[in-house]
Amino acid sequence: MFQGRRRRRRGGGEPTVVPDAEFRSYYGRPVLKAPVWEWKIAAYLFSGGLAAGSAVVAAGADLTGREQLRRVGWLGSFAALLASVYFLVTDLGRPERFHHMLRVLKPTSPMSVGTWILSAFGPGVGVAALRELVPARRRHTGPARLLGRLARPAGLSAAATAPGVASYTAVLLSHTAVPGWNEVRDELPFVFAGSAAASGGGLGMLCAPVAEAGPARVFAAVGAAGELIASRRMEQRMGLVREVYHHGRAGKLRRGAELLTVAGLAGTVLVAGRSRAGAAASGLALLAGSALQRFGVFEAGTESTKDPRYVVVPQRERLENARNDANQ
Repeated sequence: MFQGRRRRRRGGGEPTVVPDAEFRSYYGRPVLKAPVWEWKIAAYLFSGGLAAGSAVVAAGADLTGREQLRRVGWLGSFAALLASVYFLVTDLGRPERFHHMLRVLKPTSPMSVGTWILSAFGPGVGVAALRELVPARRRHTGPARLLGRLARPAGLSAAATAPGVASYTAVLLSHTAVPGWNEVRDELPFVFAGSAAASGGGLGMLCAPVAEAGPARVFAAVGAAGELIASRRMEQRMGLVREVYHHGRAGKLRRGAELLTVAGLAGTVLVAGRSRAGAAASGLALLAGSALQRFGVFEAGTESTKDPRYVVVPQRERLENARNDANQ
């Protein structure tokens, strides 16, 4: 609908009065309904990424003989996975809905593909984590011996699917009609993947001895740098929807995420290899930054549905660009 007036000349003749465009929906309602998801989905985004990042760290530690880092990685991944499933199932409202999504695989549905990726990831993490819970003196007897033989291939299979677990949630969000998510569909998977790596490496730095945490530090530094670069690239390519990422609660969350990730990255590079306290502080900063990143993106998407400008203006720009391309 339109309000206000603007004078416009018709050809070279006398001016006419036409309405000024003010974006407003009927009865003051938003063009799109806000997502019905609660904060549990944002927690699910973070915990799923942490599970994926920790699994990669644990698999690397297993292959390089770092037992304490391996233990931290697999137990952390399994705990984060359980939390992720809890947040997802409770938000769905009925636990059987998760089971129902496994009845069919739809390659065109990010939710369907993500459910199958999560289902392929979970058993390997469970087997590897269960081996870590068996006392060392019993690992070479009875069923524990078989479990020990299965743990490495199961863990490696989980690590192979971890990138999908880390990034599919970004694809899931960006394939909705929510402007704050749809407009960043090309960059958001890289932001989430970097965030997952930073959090997984951060957990290893927080809980494992400095002498064993070298791979976790490298993984965390690469992930944090990738997250910062992808996030900045995402902001540069945003249109009008950039406003929701810079203002309000979403803006505060994402500024906090950037500050914590930068601090964690600096600490990882400069002090984490020499100081146990520095490693723990850096790891904690990366974990907190990763969590705030997911909550900030979630909040920005929700906020973008409340103003019709974020729906109408990009649509008109796309139509105008299409007409210009057709006329060339």
